[in-house]
Amino acid sequence: MDLTQITSSVLASGPEIIIILGACVALMLSLVPRPGQGALLAGLSLVMIGLAAAMSLTLVQNPQSAYGGMFVNDGFSTFFKMLLCLGTALTILISDRYLGTEDAAKGEYYVLLLFALSGAMIMVSGKDLLIIYVGLELQALSIYVLVGFLTTNTRSNEAALKYVILGAFSSGLLLFGLSLFYGLTGTTQLDVMGEALDKVDTSSPLLALSTLFLIVGLLYKVGAVPFHMWVPDIYEGAPSPITGFMSTVGKVAAVAVILRLLVQDLAMLDPIWRSSVEVVAVLSLAVGSFAALVQTNIKRMLAYSSIAHGGFLLLGLLAGGSEGLASVMLYLLIFTVTNLGMFAVIVLLNRGAGQGEQIQDFSGLAKSHPWVALTALVFLLSLAGIPPTGGFFAKFYVLVALVDAGFVSLAVLAVLFSAIAAWFYLRVIMLMYMEKNDQPAVFQISPAIGWALIVTFIGTVLTGVLPAWFLGVSKAAATAGLG
Repeated sequence: MDLTQITSSVLASGPEIIIILGACVALMLSLVPRPGQGALLAGLSLVMIGLAAAMSLTLVQNPQSAYGGMFVNDGFSTFFKMLLCLGTALTILISDRYLGTEDAAKGEYYVLLLFALSGAMIMVSGKDLLIIYVGLELQALSIYVLVGFLTTNTRSNEAALKYVILGAFSSGLLLFGLSLFYGLTGTTQLDVMGEALDKVDTSSPLLALSTLFLIVGLLYKVGAVPFHMWVPDIYEGAPSPITGFMSTVGKVAAVAVILRLLVQDLAMLDPIWRSSVEVVAVLSLAVGSFAALVQTNIKRMLAYSSIAHGGFLLLGLLAGGSEGLASVMLYLLIFTVTNLGMFAVIVLLNRGAGQGEQIQDFSGLAKSHPWVALTALVFLLSLAGIPPTGGFFAKFYVLVALVDAGFVSLAVLAVLFSAIAAWFYLRVIMLMYMEKNDQPAVFQISPAIGWALIVTFIGTVLTGVLPAWFLGVSKAAATAGLG
């Protein structure tokens, strides 16, 4: 690799380098305590994320591969990088108030968020199994620490321990699957691997075993049934902004890898995984919808809600083609802004991690804080898939892709489970507008969390008002990914 190729590769990975440099600078600054340090580090993180996003948009004008074809910049990866940057920026905005309430304002928090973002960005640009795995582990290790960031809270410590153990197990399964693919093809580069696998009989037991380990490892990261048991406990125990981060940024990165592997580069594996993923998708919809009905903790409810949404994402994967990919990408965009908006409301209502985040805390919110209740109403309606919010069109386009692909029965089941899931969102709305609260929440909206609420509210409304435009953007990115 000559100097020209090295320079080209460094430029191609510029957004990731910017984020990593930002994390290193934030780490150095955090070593010198000063008044207002949290705001300084948050501001620095937001600036670096903005620079990385801007550079990603510049690079997409000339799609290119780097590092010998192991890393790629195209419309597909850029779409997901924009989504990852948006999710991380919103997490930073809602974190300031939470860290202050929990007396956990430490500089390492923003450092770890940036490292997690850089890992996720590497994942979505990876065209080599090793690069994807390195990005995944960089993201996962950072999130392990962030989950247990409330060191004096037993729920946070327990969640971190569970996540480390189960995460290490799933990473081992995934790595074993990747090693089997390497043994079958003699390469870890996806383009070359795809060509080699075209010559392998799909009835090969070793190929089936390799695909099984790959699917299990990736579905664990999405939190799909039956690999979902970690989700409720970790979501409940983690700091609320980190729960929102995991449910959006973590899910976006995992789904991006699944789409690149199963729909784009290794599409020949379709006959092996399709039937099992159909079962997983339906089970995720069923378990997520029914289990959320009986929850009393809002974060556990949203954990099961996330599992059900994961089922919808898998339905888009099953639809396949540019329509299926575009529907999944649009779904992730809408889910990211809506879910993080909902977590911003949860952070406002937080009375201390030790007391938990009960659904009853939403009682009487419309009377004490009508504007906050209005934003929560829009977020909940969107999560339920009720028009004219963005959430309705997210589900609608997935269902259209399913029907066009001939999976009418799956579309009918998805509609039925969506109707069931609507109840647990409507229950929170009823508490806000119809119940009284003798001890209403008392809070002030800081500028940072105010901006987070404004951005997520506008995003949720705009995707409902202009769904065709956002679908067009998603379709262009999906087409670029399919080549």
